[in-house]
Amino acid sequence: MRFGPIIVAISAVALLAGCTTDKEAATVPGLSDNKIRAVQADIDGVVASGVTGAIATVTDHGKTVVLTSGIADIATRAPIPTDPAQQVRIGSISKTFVSSIVLQLVAEGKVRLDEPVDTYLPGLLTGDGIDGRRITVRQILRHQSGLPELTKDPRVDEYRAAQENRIMTPSEGMAIALERPADFAPGARFQYSNTNYYVAAMLVEKVTSAPYVDELNRRILQPQGLADTYLPGPGDREIRGPHPHGYAVVDGTLTDVTRIEPSVPWAAGGMVSTGADLNRFYSALLAGQVVPAAELREMRDGVLMDEGMQMFYGLGLGHTKLPCGAEYFGHTGGIFGYNTVSGATPDGRAVTLAFTKSVDSMPDLVAMLGHALCP
Repeated sequence: MRFGPIIVAISAVALLAGCTTDKEAATVPGLSDNKIRAVQADIDGVVASGVTGAIATVTDHGKTVVLTSGIADIATRAPIPTDPAQQVRIGSISKTFVSSIVLQLVAEGKVRLDEPVDTYLPGLLTGDGIDGRRITVRQILRHQSGLPELTKDPRVDEYRAAQENRIMTPSEGMAIALERPADFAPGARFQYSNTNYYVAAMLVEKVTSAPYVDELNRRILQPQGLADTYLPGPGDREIRGPHPHGYAVVDGTLTDVTRIEPSVPWAAGGMVSTGADLNRFYSALLAGQVVPAAELREMRDGVLMDEGMQMFYGLGLGHTKLPCGAEYFGHTGGIFGYNTVSGATPDGRAVTLAFTKSVDSMPDLVAMLGHALCP
């Protein structure tokens, strides 16, 4: 699997049905034992279905518990520890960070959401049915641009790039994407495309005259105290801190794919983080501590992404209503070896679920989010 969202679907039967765990539940003041047991049972169920390992980080009004299931390394059979914090590749959750920076630039009067991309990146978006004068910044952030998906090209493969010791620049990625025609006219519909967030990060670089990673560090990671979160540079192929190994089936064989080339997903999907950092980030975002209130409203204003589960997608931020009525805002991310879903509610709850192998059958993620985020 290449970097992109986890496609979530509601299963006919909740993941917890008939599922029990013999693990002793952690006890954390402020978090109910029932909630902790339910989340532990959820991740145990995912591991029982064939996933190598799982980490759940649950935050409720400032109190956080970390739960794990499965193993960190197939070779050693070592369990995944809850301490120290475990870093994972977060894939497309990176997009919320990109969008937040663009919205900060909007608040500063340096970018306008309904301005054509060509205003900021003249001549970048040209091709068969592609015209940057007709595609707005909002359409880029909301996946309504019609730009083709760059990961459909076999050259855009972060695992094989690491094996072949090659990197990819943003310009090279865009050139590959623009070899394909537009998928549809700008604004015609929603269709997820990683190419959009290559464009958004390039816009950040053009407007600020600084590398995207510098703006990410200066504007979000440092102010929010996200010390375990980073965007690796070209050639930085190992995960720097403690981490479970990530696995995928490659050419029919279960393979350790922890080591990838991060310049391929770049800003659209290359970040590394922990559950605690992501919970802190999404909680701060919804509390108005990352972008101002007016821009946060723009981020939350979404179009229908999935009719079955009533998931909407705003500007780098998905949202849906959980069975208890609580609103979840966040993002999912999939990259070689790691699938992650993270987000928060406006009333002070947050969760990150990370899995170290793609699931063979999709669990009921809405039910899992409900167990973690409902009061």
